[in-house]
Amino acid sequence: MPHLTSLTLHRSELAPNVVEEMFGVFSENFEQTSPAIFQRDLNNKNWIILIRDDETNKVQGFSTLGIYETDYQGQRITAVYSGDTIIRRAYWGTPELPKKWIHTVLEKTADMPQPVYWLLISSGYKTYRFLTVFYKEFYPCYSQPTPPETQSLMNFLASHRYGDDFYPDLGVVRFKDGATPLREGVAEVTDERLSDPHVAHYIKVNPHHHLGDELVCLTRVHPDNFTPAGRRMAR
Repeated sequence: MPHLTSLTLHRSELAPNVVEEMFGVFSENFEQTSPAIFQRDLNNKNWIILIRDDETNKVQGFSTLGIYETDYQGQRITAVYSGDTIIRRAYWGTPELPKKWIHTVLEKTADMPQPVYWLLISSGYKTYRFLTVFYKEFYPCYSQPTPPETQSLMNFLASHRYGDDFYPDLGVVRFKDGATPLREGVAEVTDERLSDPHVAHYIKVNPHHHLGDELVCLTRVHPDNFTPAGRRMAR
């Protein structure tokens, strides 16, 4: 397998041919793909992580990030929200993307003294599993109910970002224009997968994920909240 390298760019630095490569990776993983909707989502982000292979220098994966500051209940906070986070099937399980993601967020928020929260929406359990592997405390989680104060913050951030497409009673974002369900085979829910309590809980709280419903999740990005695996990624 070719070695992977990663690079973080501001969205304004993306060349049109790179955006086309990214859309190619996106189209392999999602149904109902549209270049216009993909570009619209990209325009709402400010940082792009590109994963390339050394042999061909082609884009093999990427993640899009929006990082901004806001006030919540009289406190300044930083919010990180993720767009598409995808890597080609041949590279599933490789650490380059999560490692670069954590490094990028820590670097871009290093001078911000306020708490940093990751607002993640996910239409497949594989992206949700980033939380379970790299963070000690995150919500929703099978092992404990979401605290009211955390739920309030989640609702605030999701409403601000997704407006009427966010359904707080369901805890999901349901895009009226541009829902993109995963293609068959990308995140199959098998009996073996359901034996993982995190995956089972994800399916329970987001039963219409196969239609493109995105589960709203929240965690704090801080070294104290990293699992041992998260700390390894942050080195």
